[in-house]
Amino acid sequence: MNIDIKALDNIIKETVSVIEKSKEQIYEIAESARLECQRVEEEIQQVKSQVAKIIEQVNQLELAERKARIRLMEVSKDFRRFSEEDIKEAYENAQMIQLKLVMLREEEKTLRFKRDHLELSLKRMRDTADKAEKLVSQVGMAMQFLSNDLSGLSEKLGNLHDMQQLGISIIRAQEEERKRVAREIHDGPAQSMANIVMRAEFCLKLLEVNPSLVRGELISLQQLVRQSLQDVRKIIFDLRPMVLDDLGLVPAIKRYLEDYKSQNNIHVEFVFLGKERRFDTSLEVAAFRIIQEALTNIKKHAKAQHVIIKMELIPTRINVYIKDNGCGFNMETKKPRSDGSGYGLMGMKERIQLLKGGLAVYSAPGKGTEINFWLPLNDQS
Repeated sequence: MNIDIKALDNIIKETVSVIEKSKEQIYEIAESARLECQRVEEEIQQVKSQVAKIIEQVNQLELAERKARIRLMEVSKDFRRFSEEDIKEAYENAQMIQLKLVMLREEEKTLRFKRDHLELSLKRMRDTADKAEKLVSQVGMAMQFLSNDLSGLSEKLGNLHDMQQLGISIIRAQEEERKRVAREIHDGPAQSMANIVMRAEFCLKLLEVNPSLVRGELISLQQLVRQSLQDVRKIIFDLRPMVLDDLGLVPAIKRYLEDYKSQNNIHVEFVFLGKERRFDTSLEVAAFRIIQEALTNIKKHAKAQHVIIKMELIPTRINVYIKDNGCGFNMETKKPRSDGSGYGLMGMKERIQLLKGGLAVYSAPGKGTEINFWLPLNDQS
């Protein structure tokens, strides 16, 4: 049977295109944050200019106020030279200058507060923009890895129907991931940033009406910013755990399992045999994603309460054993469904084959599922 390589290549290109569009959307968010930073910087410069002008006016009025007080003392002491009208005029002039001086000083104080608040907001916006740019980088790395992973599909698949279904399921999975990331950004950081802007504007108005309430509003605003930061960090971790790049495979798995247990109420036991060390990036990412996919399948389908994961490091390869006490399935009748689901095991198999590893799956109804896979180390240091 002839395999239509061109059709498969089109599927691969569409998949990469979907991920590229997702990356562009996140980039637009980062760019919008940068533009907002520029706008705030311009506003800060305007406020600083206003403060400088008011300081100059205050200095001039202070000189005028001193002269007015001296004049008032002169006319008040010499009743023979100055009339009552002269005294009244001097008093009213001094009083008017003092009133203007008080108003200008109050305006200067308000502008200084606004300047400080804008500078604090600018710092937070810059932090948000930096995190969004890091998120773009993470998506780019994921796209690069996925592109490399997909490039071997045409050589690995031996059946045209299976190739088409796998391609469709990958596109669907990436589209769902795109929707999930967009939804999390929209429901989390994006709405929080909009709320922060509105709350900041409310604080500015509150300064004019009831300054005593501003402190409470700023504390609430601070909590909102912290929550937004947590949301961004969660999105970044879901796309690519930073601990995987910083500390390696085993710490990343442990961190993921902690979140998995708390979120799904499934007891997971992790055993590592050997000495922890760093591996090639592609191997670390593949091993992490395979374990992640296995646990996702357990959560969705197995109805398990207990999972054990054993990872063994020997000189030539990594061995991983995953066993759950779930409902299991009939391996002879287990096929990918028409809706594109059911390709979890196939995706795991493809990742392992690309790295020239091996996979074995054992399951039966009511007896749980065992997954054994290994990945070669290829003399990595």
